[in-house]
Amino acid sequence: MATILIVDDTAFMRMTLKNILEKNGYEVVGEAEDGVQAIEKYKEFSPALVTMDITMPNLDGISAIKEIVKHDADAKIVVCSAMGQKSLVIEALNAGAKDFIVKPFQPDRVLDSLKKFQ
Repeated sequence: MATILIVDDTAFMRMTLKNILEKNGYEVVGEAEDGVQAIEKYKEFSPALVTMDITMPNLDGISAIKEIVKHDADAKIVVCSAMGQKSLVIEALNAGAKDFIVKPFQPDRVLDSLKKFQ
């Protein structure tokens, strides 16, 4: 099953997403709480998929997406955003993200999004 890197500055959101993924057979290989860690851990683990929060300290998700895509043009990144961040989601998709899921996470929507990349 696919390996996944979860990037979110909120521990509760990472835990929620990790529980959904692991219950459905995904392997979470790493977690990051900002864009800087996301880039480091992407290079370290080369995950099949990344779930990326947009609004984070130190380096935001859009900047992290651009750096990861520079490193690996085939990176599969799914943006996680709160309702009302439509312009940021569009910016993230333009930066190289492949899809988006909205918080609070609905397990079926999360899984449907990730299945597209297998």
